[in-house]
Parts: sequence; structure tokens; C-alpha cells
Amino acid sequence: MKLALAPFGVAPPPNFAAFVTRIDRLAAEAALAGAHLLVLPEYASMVLAGARIKTPDVMAELQDVVAQADALIDAYAQIAKRHRLYLLAGSIPMRVGGAIQNRAPFIAPSGALAFQDKQAMTRFEAEAWGVSGGGPPRVFATSLGLIGVSICYDSEFPLHVRAQTRAGARLILIPACTDSLAGFNRVRLSARARAIENQCFTAIVPLVGTAPWSGAIDSNTGHTGLFTPCDHGFAPDGAGVIGEMDRPGLVLADVDFARIDEVRRAGGVLNHRDWADDIPPCPVIPLV
Repeated sequence: MKLALAPFGVAPPPNFAAFVTRIDRLAAEAALAGAHLLVLPEYASMVLAGARIKTPDVMAELQDVVAQADALIDAYAQIAKRHRLYLLAGSIPMRVGGAIQNRAPFIAPSGALAFQDKQAMTRFEAEAWGVSGGGPPRVFATSLGLIGVSICYDSEFPLHVRAQTRAGARLILIPACTDSLAGFNRVRLSARARAIENQCFTAIVPLVGTAPWSGAIDSNTGHTGLFTPCDHGFAPDGAGVIGEMDRPGLVLADVDFARIDEVRRAGGVLNHRDWADDIPPCPVIPLV
């Protein structure tokens, strides 16, 4: 499959329609390039708050996007259908029962929708926003193969991704939002470790740029990366495709699950097999 990884700049849109148009244009560009799956960063949805909020107010920004979550998801589903591609729409803070959770909508070309919740909250999410951890890891059975999603901080916990690869995932998507090089490197190095220890692909997609109007996404740094095992048939350093630092746009990357199957069968090492654990595989959710 061909991935379109979209590090997303935080310039505020004039209105909701302009924000949706921006995503639609990214999807059109991805489809024209032959991509099967477009991936946006964690909290890309928070850029929408800049249409109405002009000075930093973290709670007002959060509530603004929460109130528009259903409309955003409907718009994302129409984009996926129109361009006939899978869309991991970053993440959206959403009200679930009495709590607000950080959820990644995964949408099929048919418009079918499923979510991966962020399970582990950063201090900012828990202490400043009051965002709650969501459900456990899942794997999505797409027409492209089995795919997992581990949102930003979740990727720093090996067992989150291990449950997904135990369930058959060969690609883990990691939408990210990090406000410092230290934070970005925690996610980047964790993604590389997950690719090695599970003999799988991992792909990080960060939010990028500065937003003086925002108290939530005021500073964002990182680059895209597709990481692989460090073994036969892959780059010795496990760096598949690396984007430019802090640059928005599309980065295209080809993914071949047969290469993962081969390295798991006959690699120089067999990390996936040799990790003796009792972590149960996570649920597999149809998404076609």
C-alpha cells in the first residue's frame, strides 16, 4: 500500500468550511499520488478552534472542538468517500458519557467508521484539560490489511503496541502532537523501538508549527517517519522514509506487508517470535 503521511501546520482557518476544504485538498493530493491511506496528526482538529478563539484559552479551545466533533467526523467521512481512500483523521477530543476522551477516527472509503482511543494521558491532558483515558488497543481489519493505531504517548508503552501486533497488525500508525524536541524524540525513539521489537512498520505523523492564538497547541515540533525492522531487506538503521523537520505537507511511503512476513520468518533475529509474553491480542474490528 502507499501511505500519505500529512504533518499538519497550525495556521487557524477562517471558518469550519475552510478547515474542511484544507483536509479535502490534502486527500485529493494523496489520492492523485496513488495513496490508499491518508494519516493526519494527533489533535489536528484543535486547529479548528482558531476560527473563533483568538487568544489562548485552553478550556475554551477544548470545548469549542468538542462541540464540533460530530460535524467534523461527518465531514471526514465524506472526504474519505469522495476520494476513495482510508483516512485516519488524527484525533478529536470527544465527549463519551460524562468524560472527554481523545479519539482517533479511522474511516474507510465506504464511510464506515471506527475509533482508537488514547489510553494513557499526558500530564497536560489529564491535569490542564481534564481529558480522560479511553478504551484499550484495537486492530482494524481493512482491505489493505490489519492496522493498529497508537496515539502519541500510547506508543511509549510497549505493551499497547504488542497487543496490536499479537492480533496480527503489521503497521502501527502513530499520530502525534509534541511541543518540544524532547517530547518528539520520546515518540520517535519509541516508534523505532516498537518497529524493532515487533518486526513491524510504524509511522509517526506530527502536528507542526506555532500558534500564538492557542494555549493548547501553541508550539509543535517533529517530522514524519516510517520505521522498519533493522534487518534483511530494510535499511540498516530502520529508517524507511523520513520527512523534513517541522514542514507541513504530504510525505509518501510504500508499505509491503510481505517484507514483514519474510523478516519474521527468516530475519537475522526473530524479535516478534522470541518475545515470550502473555499479553493477549486485542480485538480486531472490521473496517471496510
